[in-house]
Amino acid sequence: MEALDTPVLDNHLHLDPRHGRGIDAVDDFRRLGGTHLLVVNKPSWHLDVEASEGEDFRAVFEETITTVEEASEALPGRAWPVLGVHPGLVSRLVDERDFSPAEARDLMQAGLDVAAEYVRAGDALALKSGRPHYDVPDAVWEASNDVMRHAFSLGAELDCAVQLHTEASDDLTAVAAWAEDAGIPRKKVVKHYAGGRLAGPTPSVMSEKDRLETAVERGEPFLMETDFVDDADRPGAVLGPKTVPRRVRWMLDEGWEDAVETAHVETPKDVYGIDTRATLSR
Repeated sequence: MEALDTPVLDNHLHLDPRHGRGIDAVDDFRRLGGTHLLVVNKPSWHLDVEASEGEDFRAVFEETITTVEEASEALPGRAWPVLGVHPGLVSRLVDERDFSPAEARDLMQAGLDVAAEYVRAGDALALKSGRPHYDVPDAVWEASNDVMRHAFSLGAELDCAVQLHTEASDDLTAVAAWAEDAGIPRKKVVKHYAGGRLAGPTPSVMSEKDRLETAVERGEPFLMETDFVDDADRPGAVLGPKTVPRRVRWMLDEGWEDAVETAHVETPKDVYGIDTRATLSR
């Protein structure tokens, strides 16, 4: 396929060589014109880790980093790890393992502390946190918000971005204010699985045409993602690895070169401090 004259970044996907396609999915992304990936660790229990202390998450992070290194070898650009604790873990701990909300909070914060070690060492690019996207009891909601605030404190200490998994919303200004109170600019808070319009954090827009049209029309900084889950039982979920480069071709055909530059060069630099042009090696 004709090469694209631009970096192409998928801001949020998962790779799982054990249970999914792994590097084969990266090859699909590359063949369609993809160049860069931000790979988020899968939920810990999906990698057979039932954590009881913060150190237990280390196996998840190490496996993700190894996979990211292999992905970088397959790309004309490179991949970076984004490490953290999936906010859905709180329900698994409280509902299935008899943790109190406070105990779940403490464990998840300890896992984030371990993730922060990899960012501090330069082995990961950013942190991942958030809160459930579904209804939970008030005590669980409060504990989840405490976990997210802890991620913001770590992000401020490390001067790194924090990707968020949250409820669907087009207004998260209150959450962005929490980040600013902790010392993180709101542009470095990234709402994963976003629509094209969002107040507060930087939206990482799911790469569906209607959402992208809204983001382009809005004219504000945004990123693009698939949230590919890399699960053999759910092939192509949520969106497949070919989607972002396909959507970039469509955007270029529509004459939206400036929006492509925004999503794949300017916003990654502003949010994460990465240079997607300079890291193109071939």
